[in-house]
Amino acid sequence: MRIHKEGFLVIAVAFIIWLTLNILVGLSEELYFRCFTFLLTTYALIFVMRFFRYPNRTIVENPAHLISPCDGQIVVIEEAYESEYFNDKRLQISVFMSVYNVHINWIPVPGVVKYFKHHSGNFMAAYLPKSSTENERATTVIQMADGTEILVRQIAGAVAKRIISYPKENTPVTQKDELGFIRFGSRVDLFLPLGTKVNVELCQIVTGSQTILAEL
Repeated sequence: MRIHKEGFLVIAVAFIIWLTLNILVGLSEELYFRCFTFLLTTYALIFVMRFFRYPNRTIVENPAHLISPCDGQIVVIEEAYESEYFNDKRLQISVFMSVYNVHINWIPVPGVVKYFKHHSGNFMAAYLPKSSTENERATTVIQMADGTEILVRQIAGAVAKRIISYPKENTPVTQKDELGFIRFGSRVDLFLPLGTKVNVELCQIVTGSQTILAEL
């Protein structure tokens, strides 16, 4: 199993805690307590390692397709007013990631990064509508070759405490590039031109870098 680079330090710290606890508890003569501690801490360590897993996926690039930026479940498909960059109505598609999903975020369309901004905020549950404007979040706008602009917003949740974004303004990106990583449960919003053909439904499970959310 490959591990994403964002997990190296976290896993190292988790391993040290796992080792220290089991050494200390191992000094006890209580066999059942030692076994219970070993099983519980090993499960926690495996969970942390699994969270930062890096799946092997073949990404098929197609500028006419908007691919899912992350693994998760579709929780919003609706027209909504986007007030940070466009200041008009857009088609919003939102994907909610649970702690069990892969948390790598991919670039959904090829183009050039025209805008990026990180906002501090709250950490309410990411599936709530207000999380899009009140939680900690990072907004990236990608301008495609034909001038179409797509806004991608990474949103922290009740558990997620850090949003990591890689692209910089005025740099080219492809659908094989990573947008970033979010620790731990979280959500990604996309704002598209009205009239965009949507290929997914509410509650549908999608796969990052694989599922075609819409056709442009």
